[in-house]
Amino acid sequence: MIKTDEEKASILILYTGGTIGMVQRPVTRTLAPVKFDQIKEEVPELNKFNYNIKTITFTPALDSSNVTPAVWVKIAKTIEKNYNQFDGFVVLHGTDTMAYTASALSYMFENLDKPIILTGSQLPIGTLRTDGKENLITSVEIAAAKENGKSLVPEVCVYFDFKLYRGNRTVKRDADQFSAFHSVNYPELAVAGVDIRFRKEFIHYPENKGILNVKTNFDDHVVILKIFPGINQKVFNSILCLPELKGIVLETFGAGNVPTTRWLINCVKKAIKNNIVILNVTQCQGGRVSMGQYETSLELLKAGVVSGKDLTTEAAITKLMFLLGQGLSSEQIKFYLNKNLRGEITE
Repeated sequence: MIKTDEEKASILILYTGGTIGMVQRPVTRTLAPVKFDQIKEEVPELNKFNYNIKTITFTPALDSSNVTPAVWVKIAKTIEKNYNQFDGFVVLHGTDTMAYTASALSYMFENLDKPIILTGSQLPIGTLRTDGKENLITSVEIAAAKENGKSLVPEVCVYFDFKLYRGNRTVKRDADQFSAFHSVNYPELAVAGVDIRFRKEFIHYPENKGILNVKTNFDDHVVILKIFPGINQKVFNSILCLPELKGIVLETFGAGNVPTTRWLINCVKKAIKNNIVILNVTQCQGGRVSMGQYETSLELLKAGVVSGKDLTTEAAITKLMFLLGQGLSSEQIKFYLNKNLRGEITE
């Protein structure tokens, strides 16, 4: 039986830019942007779903290296404006900063009960060997998937190369392979094979549906500072003394360790005394920060550095920017950095 328009799943596709949105024109053989208002002509396989699919194209379309918090806000407000008209949302985005955008969006949407699926591709959608078509088609199917009238994945996610991840757990791990993304510290939410196998035990389902609340304020007075052997005292100190600096994500060795040189610890103490929030994350792909486990992290703990636990760097910096944007005190920010807001940390 064919579903009526009222019964069809309604999906909104947002094209923000990125490699996926290019096709090869038959005459000139050159790559040109997809006409996303004609997406079903470019990707006719979408017609087989019998969904109501609408598209919005951002102008100008952005290489994801040029994405800023203003773009995150534009995406969020576009979804908020259309939230009641659609069952799910697919955001087409360049791969380079997709993990940052997915993390930021996850914090922005409180009481989310519909899927927001970010995807893209390593090859343009109009090339013969593209990964873009499968990524787009399956993302649309996941965004529309329901059980007992409720969305199967009411989260901000990244779908890539047959796997669905929680957005704020992802990192881009490869610039060349189709398996560009990975989530080391949290399992896949779904795996697409002959069927799409949803792993419901790992998906967050809201216990009490609240009113959607979209918060769009970010503060970009932050920096990521990576510790390395031989880090220079003057350079390190100059970064911590930057005017208007409010937050630092400190990428440390192993389980959260730094050199025990006195000057480094004194610089950290001085920064914290000046109300700069410092969040400690590991440089390792997997594992977590455990300050105090070794002497080389005990001093950071005593100084008031916040443990990032198993946050990715992408989830850490966007969370810090988001919390700083909410007008909270330093102590409140430190509290929420350690609190699981959207499944971004393992407590």
